[in-house]
Amino acid sequence: MQHNLVFKVLDVLSDGKFHSGESIAQTFDISRVSVWNAIKKAEEFGVEIYSVRGRGYKLIQPIMLLKKSTIEQAMGEIHHWFHLEIFDVMESTNSYLMEKASLGHPHASVAATHIQTKGRGRRGRSWQSALGESLTFSLLWRFNGGAATLSGLSLAVGVAIIRSLHRFGVLSAQLKWPNDVLIQDGSHYKKLAGILIELQGDMEGQSTAVIGIGINLKLSKKSLSQIDQPAIDLKSISVEDIDPNVLLGQILKDLADVLGQFNISKFASLKEEWMSYHVYQHQIVTLSLGDGRSVTGLAQGVTDDGALMIENPSSGIETFSSGEITLRKA
Repeated sequence: MQHNLVFKVLDVLSDGKFHSGESIAQTFDISRVSVWNAIKKAEEFGVEIYSVRGRGYKLIQPIMLLKKSTIEQAMGEIHHWFHLEIFDVMESTNSYLMEKASLGHPHASVAATHIQTKGRGRRGRSWQSALGESLTFSLLWRFNGGAATLSGLSLAVGVAIIRSLHRFGVLSAQLKWPNDVLIQDGSHYKKLAGILIELQGDMEGQSTAVIGIGINLKLSKKSLSQIDQPAIDLKSISVEDIDPNVLLGQILKDLADVLGQFNISKFASLKEEWMSYHVYQHQIVTLSLGDGRSVTGLAQGVTDDGALMIENPSSGIETFSSGEITLRKA
């Protein structure tokens, strides 16, 4: 079955009301069996649907599907800068744009998908993505300098995401070095969003970054149980429902501003702002390094190229670049 029909049916059901199989069939000039098949396929994607004899079908949770026109409207005049593609189902938006980047895909290309089946996070983690539960997208951005000039890029992207979340009233969002967005929930910090950046190009000359972003919108209990770290979603911390179309449009606007600034003056110009959002600033932390060692000390912010500074009574201030490092409050 084509995903296209499944998502047409889901679009009808997205209001959270009952719709009869007959009315859906008439809308798309298809058989009721085709409607039933589309419902079954949607359930395979993890969508929970009530089926009541005599009343029809109804989503257990209303959803907001991504719509290109709504996203572009939220972006305003700068939407002409971007090449935006919306997909129903794909393995990974980052993998898609990495493949396209080597074929000369245009600068400022965006791939967003309703369902991502093989989403990736840092350190080989997978990014869970069920329909309506998270906003998953990637942005292809070309830079004048080589890959060596892109130190601190993931931190700069974090600044853009925080700016956007603050505009929607999510003022409790903070950044964990090098690329997570956290929310304090009681005495615990939980992950709201993550960033995964992959690079193409020489150390000199031009370079291309594919910036993958995943934001938890409304996680089911099932999804929460499958995530291997404490997680939280926008639904549980925001007073009003946030339209993912408007959120995506705003993040792309803020990314355009931040990446433009980064291209000219690198991360150094964003360092102070990043540190104002740093969740563990001036706190004792433990870094687990990729070689099995760990370092404990006082988090003293970051350098001009985004390396984390840890102060230790015995060894003074040491700096650590991003890589196979985890950061936890000691």
